[in-house]
Amino acid sequence: MPSLLDVSQANANYAPSYVPVMVVTGGTAGIGQSMANALARHLHGRIHIIIFGRNKSAAESFLASLPKTEESTYEFLECDLTLMQNVCSLAGQIKERVSRVNFLVHCAAVVGFGGRQETEEGIDIKLALRYYSRWVLTYNLLPLLQNAKGNGESSSVITVLGAGLGPEINLDNLGLKNSYKGLKAMAQSTAYNDLMVAEFSRQNPDISFTHIHPGVVYTGTISNQHLATKILVIPLRPLLWLLTTPRQDCAEYMLYAMLYANKGMNRRNKTGDDIGMLKFPQAENAQTLLWEHTALVTGTDS
Repeated sequence: MPSLLDVSQANANYAPSYVPVMVVTGGTAGIGQSMANALARHLHGRIHIIIFGRNKSAAESFLASLPKTEESTYEFLECDLTLMQNVCSLAGQIKERVSRVNFLVHCAAVVGFGGRQETEEGIDIKLALRYYSRWVLTYNLLPLLQNAKGNGESSSVITVLGAGLGPEINLDNLGLKNSYKGLKAMAQSTAYNDLMVAEFSRQNPDISFTHIHPGVVYTGTISNQHLATKILVIPLRPLLWLLTTPRQDCAEYMLYAMLYANKGMNRRNKTGDDIGMLKFPQAENAQTLLWEHTALVTGTDS
């Protein structure tokens, strides 16, 4: 396990000859924001960062705080990631702005124990943020990731969720239309992310795809959730502060896993260590079946 000091130093030593393009979901707060902030500072502002979400004022305030040079470009695109049509539109906007993407970071998520809440597209909100939007954005930005790789540059996708924590996938209830529970949705989304990086890496072996577990990091993702969830968490806050990792430290480990990922599939723990196939879903044909289900549900022509 590398120390935080070693990881931070390795990240600081990252100095590409080109100006990297970093696309971040969940970049207006939490781990995503901290990752964008850390890399911008390590590169002294020599980076193009695109973040998106729904909180424009928070995004503008954050981007204004980043170091600036003549080569800095910081952008915010407003988007409700729970709707797949919005995610597809977002990908189109990104393609209009850049010809390549070096780093695609998935951090947008939601934590909650309440019942199923469907979007107008018929997808559960938790699964939309924790899985489907990640798949759709990755799928649509593959040409830009391939362009980066073709230029001899870094080309890396990292999905921050729960590598090594997933249960076995339930192939008879993909999307959890039946017997839904909030905890089950969060657990199944972890297995879905494992299979997502596995299949994307199989189809694109020269690009890095990483699923990583950030550990326990208090980021406020529950602040806008179901009332019961917020009430449950109130008495636990002192304990959360005691047991959690500072998000700035977490961001360094996440960056390390992204910057120095191997080609193909990577699965990492909270300190960036390789966990191999620990608790990887073993159901027969799971990768193919989940891929086909996802393409159908999201209206993607795969």
